[in-house]
Amino acid sequence: MTPSLPTGLDDVAASGRVASRREVLAAVGGAAGVSWSRADARAVADAAETPFRIRVYSGPLPLRLRLPNAVAGSGGWPPALRDATAAVEDAVAQVLDYARERSRLESLEITVERAGSIRPSRSAVQRPSDVVLPSLETVLDGFHRRLRERDALTGSTCHLLLRWEPLNYRVGYGGTLSPNAHVGDDAEGSPGDALTVANVGASEIWDSRAVTRNMAIHETLHTFLSSDVAEAVGGSLCDHNLGEAIRTDDETLRVSPMASAYAGREEIGAGTRFHGTGCYDHEAFHRHDGTDGVENWSYTTDLSEATLEGITRYLERAVGP
Repeated sequence: MTPSLPTGLDDVAASGRVASRREVLAAVGGAAGVSWSRADARAVADAAETPFRIRVYSGPLPLRLRLPNAVAGSGGWPPALRDATAAVEDAVAQVLDYARERSRLESLEITVERAGSIRPSRSAVQRPSDVVLPSLETVLDGFHRRLRERDALTGSTCHLLLRWEPLNYRVGYGGTLSPNAHVGDDAEGSPGDALTVANVGASEIWDSRAVTRNMAIHETLHTFLSSDVAEAVGGSLCDHNLGEAIRTDDETLRVSPMASAYAGREEIGAGTRFHGTGCYDHEAFHRHDGTDGVENWSYTTDLSEATLEGITRYLERAVGP
């Protein structure tokens, strides 16, 4: 389940430490790492024999965001989108570092690609309300149609769409839906590709860049964490509970990506501006130090050990013996 934006606004700032980006290169002599690519997505797909890919797309952006970045050599992507992509890259590097340190997934390579912009499909709009405030289902359906038109579905790719819709409570912070919820899923009706949305407009306007990074990671990792793996690792079917919220002092709680939007109290402005509306049980978290007396919320892109183990197990099962 994913967080949504309820009505009612409160003035809360989210801030905190963000782990530095790790640059991981493919190892020589058999052990492969993460291959970062800024090339055109289709060219990379044709050239590389990669079991899994993560492709990051930009949705429509306001003119005030496009213009300053159009001449900056960034492909029109503002810093928020670039930082969100870099955070996803860092998270993937953490997973493969964790696995290799334990002599697991030693030959696995994952490619993270910036795949350009993508516009909504008008044919996906089912109701008049979807024109102004499209639902998560409508956004994902339109995204899927565009990917089919581009012949971009490979059977082993996570497609991450970065939207800028700070007022769209129907999309909330983002999310994914079946049957396109997990990468490499061989269940009936699933193409094996996963589609997910991160509403960076919401996290940027109502929270902070630190929350933007965490929510981009959060929505991406949902596609690499199934409920059975989450239960095997953390004792709960909800993969949010693989995250952690750790006190760094009496008044400060530091939140990892999978716990973001779920670590605070069930009220507006506790942690992220809007709390999650899905699975919500602090007692089931990998670690949660409680919210009594907490005044400051910080966010780290460091994944919890439970998250790292869960994704490693999911990838091991997907890759096979």
